[in-house]
Amino acid sequence: MLQVADQVTSPPSPGDEAGRKAMCPRDPRVAAKAMGVPWPRRPLLDQEPQPWPPASWPDVQSCSRSKTMSGELPPNINIKEPRWDQSTFTGRANHFFTVTDPRNILLTHEQLEDARKVVHDYRQGIVPPGLTENELWRAKYIYDSAFHPDTGEKMILIGRMSAQVPMNMTITGCMMTFYRTTPAVLFWQWINQSFNAVVNYTNRSGDAPLTVNELGTAYVSATTGAVATALGLNALTKHVSPLIGRFVPFAAVAAANCINIPLMRQRELKVGIPVTDENGNRLGESANAAKQAITQVVVSRILMAAPGMAIPPFIMNTLEKKAFLKRFPWMSAPIQVGLVGFCLVFATPLCCALFPQKSSMSVTSLEAELQARIRETHPELRRVYFNKGL
Repeated sequence: MLQVADQVTSPPSPGDEAGRKAMCPRDPRVAAKAMGVPWPRRPLLDQEPQPWPPASWPDVQSCSRSKTMSGELPPNINIKEPRWDQSTFTGRANHFFTVTDPRNILLTHEQLEDARKVVHDYRQGIVPPGLTENELWRAKYIYDSAFHPDTGEKMILIGRMSAQVPMNMTITGCMMTFYRTTPAVLFWQWINQSFNAVVNYTNRSGDAPLTVNELGTAYVSATTGAVATALGLNALTKHVSPLIGRFVPFAAVAAANCINIPLMRQRELKVGIPVTDENGNRLGESANAAKQAITQVVVSRILMAAPGMAIPPFIMNTLEKKAFLKRFPWMSAPIQVGLVGFCLVFATPLCCALFPQKSSMSVTSLEAELQARIRETHPELRRVYFNKGL
């Protein structure tokens, strides 16, 4: 016959993890195991079953109160940094899957303002009653998706990274469908480069404002150069196979990005972008940091466009030989847009994650004047940090 432990002499200590789990068990058997007390399959026939948990343990209500008290939001969560470790690709990918979520563009003005208030209040040490950690992080990511990290200004809707997938899938799909005539190429390349100019301006690094003249010059030079490059490449399609011709829009986009991004961010190359120490203390402006930031963004953008412009041509080339598209040729554009969109849902966050948003470089790579200033004020500093833009 099985023996039952006489009694539990004292409750476990709440000071350790095992104690907390045992004091508020989801399953009494788990608590018994944590305490080293055997759990009988059947009580002795001549004894009353021992109540569980013992009277010396906290009741369920006090457990709930204990969890609520211990679950209060701490005031020292660092929401200036992403939730995930940015030193790893996986951490950066998780971060950008959240920031580029297309559902963020559906948020109302009130929801964005509520998120901004939560983030600003928390940074000032004001914690709204009932706010949970998950709600805080959700507010932080809503804020990050809509407000510029350096200026704090609300970004243009179509320039936000959360608008990248719906906007790019539509424009890219049309570019790859209507590529056979010069007017169509001219129109869609102009639309694409105008959109890119908005995105590049919206996601620039630094907080110095652009004048209307500077912005107009940057837009005209960027779109003209990019469209001219695209038209030049399109002329090659007359001498290549239809399948190769489908890749011309990608080559045009890659070449245009190399022109558009630097021209839309040319002010950064002239006056530099803010560089800081690890704690965010501003040290000055560096054009060398701007060159590294813009190079990383160009590489990310080209690779971001690659899957959506490289995979669908093979699929569409096969589908157009089938009876279905011959019977319903108008379905070509929607199918192409859908394929591009599917690729971009994954390519956008993964390519944004190739380089840390908070990029860094060695002090020795900065301009000589800035190096001297940093050595004078921060002689122990070896690396500086800056927002590379997106």
